[in-house]
Amino acid sequence: MSDALKEAIEHLTETIRKTPQFSTSVFRASSYSDSAGFTTRSEVRGFSIPMDEPRELGGEDTAPNPVEMLLAALGSCQEIVYRAFAAVLGIEILRIEVHAKGYLDLRGFLNLAEVPSGFTGVSYTTRIVSTEPMERIRQLTELVERHCPVYDTLRRPIEVKGKVELTRPGGEVEVITSMD
Repeated sequence: MSDALKEAIEHLTETIRKTPQFSTSVFRASSYSDSAGFTTRSEVRGFSIPMDEPRELGGEDTAPNPVEMLLAALGSCQEIVYRAFAAVLGIEILRIEVHAKGYLDLRGFLNLAEVPSGFTGVSYTTRIVSTEPMERIRQLTELVERHCPVYDTLRRPIEVKGKVELTRPGGEVEVITSMD
């Protein structure tokens, strides 16, 4: 277990406790598609993340697709939250793996039927390698299930707003729709 990780989490917790106005964070991501194909590039804090579709869905299969990245985000977020709470509670975790599946009816995406275009369900298995007693791991699991941001986001309805703008080559911008 990393003392540095424990200290970082405890420092952040204490900072938020003392100055709650710093508790609200805004995360940002931008995505760009400059080709006629399905390949995209997302930018997050200076990191470039490619995405594509598999060949059977019309892509070049050069990178994971967005729904696969959503599943990966769920797994990664759970692993991070497990590590954070384990560090603070003094629970030794040797390894964590999350294997996630998303169930999607492609008829919704292809406009072939009135069914959801997104996942209709997500399932996952978390494997924890540890010598800790079962009760400590159960306590840790309960904390993770209550406090994992991606898991929480997927489990409850949230407000999503957006708009679509058309930018002409000369720079003129027209709002096509606004979903506020």
